[in-house]
Amino acid sequence: MLRRLYHDQPESFAFTEANREWAEAQITKYPEGRQASAVIALLWRAQEQEGWLTRPAMEEVARMLGMAYIRVLEVATFYFMFQLQPVGRVAHIQVCGTTSCMICGAEDLISVCRQKIAPRPHEISADGKFSWEEVECLGACANAPMAQIGKDYYEDLTAETLGKLIDRMAAGEVPVPGSQIGRFASEPAAGLTSLEMERHHEGNASVRLATEIGDTLKRIDGTEVPLRAPWTPVADSAAAVPPSINDDLLPPRGAVDKPTPGAQPGRGKPVSPKATTRQETDADNKARPDEGEVMGGDATIGEGQGRTPGHAPAGDTGDHQAPGRETSSHDGAGPLSGGDDTEGRAAGQPARAGDDADPANEAAAAIPEGEERRPETLEAPREGGADDLKRVRGIGPRLEEALNAMGIYHLDQIASWQAAELAWVDRNIEGFRGRAIRDDWVGQAKVLLRGEE
Repeated sequence: MLRRLYHDQPESFAFTEANREWAEAQITKYPEGRQASAVIALLWRAQEQEGWLTRPAMEEVARMLGMAYIRVLEVATFYFMFQLQPVGRVAHIQVCGTTSCMICGAEDLISVCRQKIAPRPHEISADGKFSWEEVECLGACANAPMAQIGKDYYEDLTAETLGKLIDRMAAGEVPVPGSQIGRFASEPAAGLTSLEMERHHEGNASVRLATEIGDTLKRIDGTEVPLRAPWTPVADSAAAVPPSINDDLLPPRGAVDKPTPGAQPGRGKPVSPKATTRQETDADNKARPDEGEVMGGDATIGEGQGRTPGHAPAGDTGDHQAPGRETSSHDGAGPLSGGDDTEGRAAGQPARAGDDADPANEAAAAIPEGEERRPETLEAPREGGADDLKRVRGIGPRLEEALNAMGIYHLDQIASWQAAELAWVDRNIEGFRGRAIRDDWVGQAKVLLRGEE
């Protein structure tokens, strides 16, 4: 949709003194040379002050930020939240017309706006007090239909209640925002069906904040609340003033609000540095599923439930991987090929925990960067062919290929790794850092060589 500046522009624009201080404080959030990052915040404050965004206001923002005017114009015309034409001096009403609100009666609200304000969007009423438009979803679907009037939401509207709101605003009143049928938040429209004892307040935090500050319809001049700029204490005029408006909105009720019962063993204890595993700190492994892991939570049946970990029941091929994932054959003698065998443990925990884990793991994790040692490798498998490294839980087809490419073909090679060698492998498998220690490859290999699968 093409957006143009209004044909009749004012001669000049100037922030109020308080708004200018606020704007200058916003600019200091950003490092030298990045002041343009504050452009949306300053344009919004200019609109809050005047009701709409004028060309002189854009030019002033461009001057303050050292930006070319055309760059500021690009931002202002791109975002539809910026009003490029005059609005009513009392209120600009934005009626949500997206699916939920439309189903619940948004068309009736639009009809009220056409009758009481103006026939077309963005036209000002005859008395100059109101303007309106239909907008996309405002994110209050559970309280549909609704409209944003000024800075706040008026929810659970009907044609009748919206008409009354407009009449009251025209008379100089500021109706309490929020649900117009008495709902606290998004509970059932017919009334609470549970947690009835929790109703202690007439309005939620958003409603109480709006009524305390009183800025629902007013043009913002910067004096509504103390300037908060904790990133620059010199400008933080409210640093010594407790923000009671925010801190005491929903005070605890002694007879009702109590700490969650039960033991709290971690309360007051610092997090152990050992709680973060290497793979959790490796940027390459963020959001990466374990190799062979079935996405979507398709977990295997655990021990004690009629199934041995990693073994499929009779008649089950074990091929339950998600479409498109790599699969491999399995002879039933060990964990499913490519499987990570995460059963019975949370992601990120060692496959062999506590006293069962090989001591080389802890020693390897403590080795400083640069002091690792590459283990002895082979140019090719020994006579008889390579071992099936996928028998080690956590090693799937891709990891096996990566290990083979490094010259590691046999379980006894893995079982022989000392701490420095384990650390080298653990830190040098591209895309799988941290896996060798986490899944106790050395310990598993030793167990497999002893025939204790």
